[in-house]
Amino acid sequence: MATQKSVRARRKWLAGLVVVAALLAAAWFTWGPGLRGDAIAGAAYGAHVACSCRFIEGRPLKQCENDKLAGMGMVRFSEDDAAKSVTASVPLLASDTATYKPGYGCLLKPWEGDPVG
Repeated sequence: MATQKSVRARRKWLAGLVVVAALLAAAWFTWGPGLRGDAIAGAAYGAHVACSCRFIEGRPLKQCENDKLAGMGMVRFSEDDAAKSVTASVPLLASDTATYKPGYGCLLKPWEGDPVG
């Protein structure tokens, strides 16, 4: 028959194991190449679409949120009215900026190096 002390020790050990497993899973999902690649693509697409909505169509950025595709719920927009740019970001994973240039439309800033690597 197990003593109350050994039962508590086993529960603490099991809780610690669950926490470590959860942290490892979170790290894999956060920095795994598939999710990171999707976040980079989603941020780039979101920045371009929101910039076009805001500075070509002239709609408020809040209204541009409605133009997100299914699955883009984590993408957040912010604007710099003076620079005529919109930055889209996926928290902790990716961000990209599109800037309106008259005669060219909304252009993404160039990526430096391998964006997924």
